[in-house]
Amino acid sequence: MRTRHRAVRLGAALALVASAAVSPAAFAANPIVTSYYTADPAPLVVGNTMYIYAGRDEAPAGTNNFVMREWRVLSSTDAATWTDHGARANIGTFPWSGADAWASEVEPRNGKYYWYTSVNGNGAGWMDIGVAVGDSPLGPFRDAKGGPLISDSTPNSSGLNIDPTVFTDDDGQAYLYWGGYWGARAAKLKPNMVELDGPVVTPQGLANFWEAPWMFKRDGLYYLMYAANDTNGCVTDSNYACQRYATATNPLGPWTHRGVVLDRVSSTTNHAGVVEFNGQSYIVYHNADAPGGGNFRRSVAVDLLHFNADGTIRKVTRTTTGPPPNPGGGSGTNLAPSATASTSHVSAWESLAALNNGGTPAHSADRSGLAYGNWPERGTQWVEYQWPTAKSVNRVATYWFDDDQGIDLPASCRVQYWNGSAYADVPGQSACGVAGNAFNTTTFTAVSTTRLRLSITSKPDFSTGVLEWQAFQA
Repeated sequence: MRTRHRAVRLGAALALVASAAVSPAAFAANPIVTSYYTADPAPLVVGNTMYIYAGRDEAPAGTNNFVMREWRVLSSTDAATWTDHGARANIGTFPWSGADAWASEVEPRNGKYYWYTSVNGNGAGWMDIGVAVGDSPLGPFRDAKGGPLISDSTPNSSGLNIDPTVFTDDDGQAYLYWGGYWGARAAKLKPNMVELDGPVVTPQGLANFWEAPWMFKRDGLYYLMYAANDTNGCVTDSNYACQRYATATNPLGPWTHRGVVLDRVSSTTNHAGVVEFNGQSYIVYHNADAPGGGNFRRSVAVDLLHFNADGTIRKVTRTTTGPPPNPGGGSGTNLAPSATASTSHVSAWESLAALNNGGTPAHSADRSGLAYGNWPERGTQWVEYQWPTAKSVNRVATYWFDDDQGIDLPASCRVQYWNGSAYADVPGQSACGVAGNAFNTTTFTAVSTTRLRLSITSKPDFSTGVLEWQAFQA
């Protein structure tokens, strides 16, 4: 969060945590909530649910200052439709705080959920990092320490102690990253998650770091994403920010800068987080796109994030529609690799084996894991899986092939099964998505069958193709 003015302390009138029961409301599209303003989102996946923890912007129109007093929680089981769970913590959660419910993140550990927050303490200095703890992703949350984890008195603390992100490595070691005013900082955490385990270090190699770090790991490589406000390929006005990222082979670096992930958005601040959910990576961030929005009246958005084969990140394509639905379900076992694939037609230079070779495409034109295409056929074509014994299936996920030539994304599709005498549409199927650059998930009432078919209808003058087709056990 970029800081402009120091906020007025708000006193003890907010001493109660706003965790009273609410009637959850569902939202879709970007921004994901428009009935109030949200900022500084942090995603977390628990089971089949993605949670977003966000501060609430309450500044009246025309106010050029952050007014933030609570943190809210939203959840989704498909990354497209969101349920509002209301405020689950506020500045009153921390008796030692006075104002400024700024950026936060929740990290699970030992059956608990630790909520790391940026908050204006009542002690010397300005912003501190506090920790609350709860027994579930929705709390209720209580102060876990009785005072700040990080403050201006912490040796080698940042010039502005805000924007905490916590990462737990495969060996169980947890790390805290934070900082603003160009001052990135990191430290190990003890297993109790509320004490530092060693000195605060200054990460090296984070080119043009300004604030808002986000740490994650993928395929053995560490990624640190952060807000930058330089004019060297980031923004044209240094009052705004982009999201850059760096990689390392050690969680404390040194880091190698890799480029810009997210360009300047409509708000001056640019704060983002990354998470993998149901086999797809997502980026959550904020902008000023909600009606009446502005630099101090921001709103959270969600979009797809894609990696290249070499582990680099493709620049995010921002949308107003949000990502296509990606629901979970079933045991999570992909039955496709054990099936025999067949088709109405496959081009001589393409491969039917692409359907179930277990690939994870980087984008719809990615041929690195083989590609199935049916050029020059038009109209309705099909691909099919057959198993030697009946399988119970209730979900498929399709990654479409688009070569930007004769093969394009389909006009429509539907899932069918062999009922013993003929093919029939699977019962209760959700929309058969045709979006590019993502797995399109279709759920349906479980069927027991030896054959499953994907019927694909092309756009006029185009053929169709598939990079991966998954079928999940009910």
